[in-house]
Amino acid sequence: MDARSGAGQARGRRHDSPSGSQGSFRGDHRGPPKQRPERGDAYYGALDLGTNNCRLLIAAPNPQGFVVVDAFSRIVRLGEGLSGSGALSEAAMKRTIEALRICANKLTWHRVGRRRLVATEACRMAGNGAEFIARVQDEVGLELEIIGREMEAKLAAVGAEPLMEAGAADALIFDIGGGSTELMWLDNRQGRPEIAAWVSLAAGVVTVSERFGGVDVDEGKYRAMREFLRPMIAEFAERVRRGMGGGLPAHLLGTSGTVTTIAGVQLGLRRYDRAKVDGCWLARDDIAKVCLTLQAMTYAERMDNACIGRDRADLVLAGCAILEEICHAFPTPRIRVADRGLREGILTLMMKSDGTYGTTPGGLA
Repeated sequence: MDARSGAGQARGRRHDSPSGSQGSFRGDHRGPPKQRPERGDAYYGALDLGTNNCRLLIAAPNPQGFVVVDAFSRIVRLGEGLSGSGALSEAAMKRTIEALRICANKLTWHRVGRRRLVATEACRMAGNGAEFIARVQDEVGLELEIIGREMEAKLAAVGAEPLMEAGAADALIFDIGGGSTELMWLDNRQGRPEIAAWVSLAAGVVTVSERFGGVDVDEGKYRAMREFLRPMIAEFAERVRRGMGGGLPAHLLGTSGTVTTIAGVQLGLRRYDRAKVDGCWLARDDIAKVCLTLQAMTYAERMDNACIGRDRADLVLAGCAILEEICHAFPTPRIRVADRGLREGILTLMMKSDGTYGTTPGGLA
């Protein structure tokens, strides 16, 4: 997948996930081995430190692509208060360092050979972002890389692209993050998906909820969220329509905690189940109904919902507003849901670079 053009502006899962519950990419998943692995050089690690979440995947190549052997996800809210202060707070940095220590221990335990550890919008935007990265290396021993918006968009697209509908001429991939939202138009008319256009919007679930409030969200506040977001998304939508000769993408493909949460609620899950969510389809009308249902809930009711939980209860309505505006700008009948994204993109590109993607550990076909 190649990025052919871009237009940038200014970009959480629920609980710790110590086994392979975050899943895999064109492969299967399992829990961590009971014994210390002997072939850590065959393992790859991908870490995504965002505005809201710290997430790690450890995987090994297999004939289907790769298999996840361990995973971790914790909401750390690194970007809490950043939109107002311009800096990462000490409390947020301490929370994040605690989570990164767990990640470092997992990488050490599994003797991970190849790794890429990236930080996104919070560290890009914070005045002390580079200082925090240096602190992580000193205190935890992990070397994090602050990636640009175009790279973030590309990695998310690579991770989600396998869920693009077979034979579709194109698709609009979106990733609603904590500090920003990426939109990527994938053109598949030549039989090889390429990013034909992309944008990174300075609006994510954390930044929008901090701007408008996320605990008590009435109809007026929700409408204000959508009106704030509309011109940002509409500008990119117009550019995509011009590139397509006035048409719409074949379908939307969403990768984020927002879209997986809405899928879980729509499916009536009593607890979040990745196997039922990843790859499922949502009708546009059903998304609107779920968003209305969530707006009608109190904050306490959102906390009690198994697919939302305490950590996302004050963020989910901001995510709904972003999602509904994407659906408004790109009114396709349905959306495919991806519980995969940037980390899977990192793993895929590393393994393809090494020639190990789709092989057994050790590089055997």
